[in-house]
Amino acid sequence: MRTRRTDEEEAPRHIDPSIPEVVTGRELDKSARFELKTLSKENADRVAQHLVMAATLIEEDAALAHEHALAAGRRAGRVAVVRETLAITAYATGDFALALRELRTYRRLSGSNEQLPLMVDCERGLGRPEKGLELGRSVDRSTLSIPTRVELAIAMSGARLDLGQNELALTELEIPQLDPMTAYSYSPALFDAYAVVLAELGRDEEAATWAARADVAAQAIGDAEGDVDEIMEIVEEELEELEGEPAPEPTVERVAERAAEAVDATHEEDDDRTEAGEVEEGEDAR
Repeated sequence: MRTRRTDEEEAPRHIDPSIPEVVTGRELDKSARFELKTLSKENADRVAQHLVMAATLIEEDAALAHEHALAAGRRAGRVAVVRETLAITAYATGDFALALRELRTYRRLSGSNEQLPLMVDCERGLGRPEKGLELGRSVDRSTLSIPTRVELAIAMSGARLDLGQNELALTELEIPQLDPMTAYSYSPALFDAYAVVLAELGRDEEAATWAARADVAAQAIGDAEGDVDEIMEIVEEELEELEGEPAPEPTVERVAERAAEAVDATHEEDDDRTEAGEVEEGEDAR
């Protein structure tokens, strides 16, 4: 008599992509690891390794990252984070139909709408911007995290551009987070999207200004994150010395304040240069 499978480790055999020995699976985010608790320990560890590889490779080799996501899916197809990873890697390879199916499954399993912007983009990739707009309007945006609201605004704006609705595309981006005096992780993408739409509208001078703001925000965030990483390394070392054991992994909620200061400082420098130029011109006139 055949025994019943307890989870996906006995699914039909496939040749899984190789995993370097240095990848243990413990590199995976703690919340994702928690989702794998429903699996046997051996299977959970292997799935975690594939998820780590997918995340590591997605920028340089999306196809191989997708192979790792598929391997994880064969072992843990009922785990939300696995279906989410499958969707993201499928999107990266340009398979928008598969990505959309996986995102729908992910949403059903997790109850989360945080991947709604990617779903809208998948509809755009399938040549259905109207359905993307309909999907984006189907959820109360106040229930989404602020970064997701920004990503959704960018996706909705893109769908408007697809339809030739350039003025409405600009309106989609005119949200409270479109503030040139702040720099959050989502600011560079938002500023850049705004610049693109302005250029489409023929407002080239404004487009150049917002493109520059996107560059400034990205630089400020990069500098702030570098400082935070250095500080966290020092804190970890000090905690280890005090307690004699590995310190808990620190988290950083945001680097916005420092980034905003950098943006402000850049604006002040520009103002100073402008004032200096005006003085020189005045002196020449005299």
